[in-house]
Amino acid sequence: MKKERFKYYNSFPTRMIIQKETVGQLRDIGLNSYESKLWLALLAKGVASAGELSDMANVPRSRSYDVLESLEKKGFIIMKIGKPIKYIAVQPEHVIDNVRQRLVEDAEMQDKLLTKIEQSPLIEELKQVYKSGVKELDPLELTGSIKGRKSLYHQLERMIKGAEKSIILVTTTTGILRKKDALKSAFKKAKEKRVRIKIAANITPEIKAQLEELAGIAELRHTDTPARFCVVDGKEVVLMPMDGELANPSSDVGIWVRSKFFAATFERMFETAWPQMKPVF
Repeated sequence: MKKERFKYYNSFPTRMIIQKETVGQLRDIGLNSYESKLWLALLAKGVASAGELSDMANVPRSRSYDVLESLEKKGFIIMKIGKPIKYIAVQPEHVIDNVRQRLVEDAEMQDKLLTKIEQSPLIEELKQVYKSGVKELDPLELTGSIKGRKSLYHQLERMIKGAEKSIILVTTTTGILRKKDALKSAFKKAKEKRVRIKIAANITPEIKAQLEELAGIAELRHTDTPARFCVVDGKEVVLMPMDGELANPSSDVGIWVRSKFFAATFERMFETAWPQMKPVF
């Protein structure tokens, strides 16, 4: 018996190596390190006590009960009826359904909360505080760098949604396709507010058909000039100095400047070149 027990625990570290490689991936479904280790140990065992799982997963016993309770609340395990207390692993495919449902419920709750805050007097108060602070700032203070394409598109979306008169966007062949997908909803809302939208890019015959849905929202023209920038209302501009065709999404960068003088200069340069650009539709 002792021999078998020794062999069992001797073989377990090999299994834990596999588990450690998986722990990082389980963070994506909301598990911390201890939760991941205990759940993986229970999956391997099927049914086990807190003490057994603690030894198997190398998690301190003082923490295992709290962690197992958390896993139960999240729908990863079930407490077995009877004594001593043992736990049963929930099948992975059912866990995914539980996680998905929880995320949807959390998102709906957060959305309701944000809607409530958005419609409350608080937002107006915060806007007034911001405006009064901005008036006192030097334009050079309202300049920042944006790292990563995802953050860059979030900034562009914010600017487009806040536009009141005009949006100018100059981008590349692949850039216009990416921005069409990422910013289409924001462009539509701007169009509904009667904001004039002008987009210039190197639009090749191969991608023309993919841009038809933008035709009713923005004026599209072809340009061979390699540039990437966006100007909104002649007040703020985002410059994207890297080649969008080559830049890795995580290393893409933007420079945001809120300055009427600076933004208006780019706007005038664009409007001078606009008549020479060929309409796409």
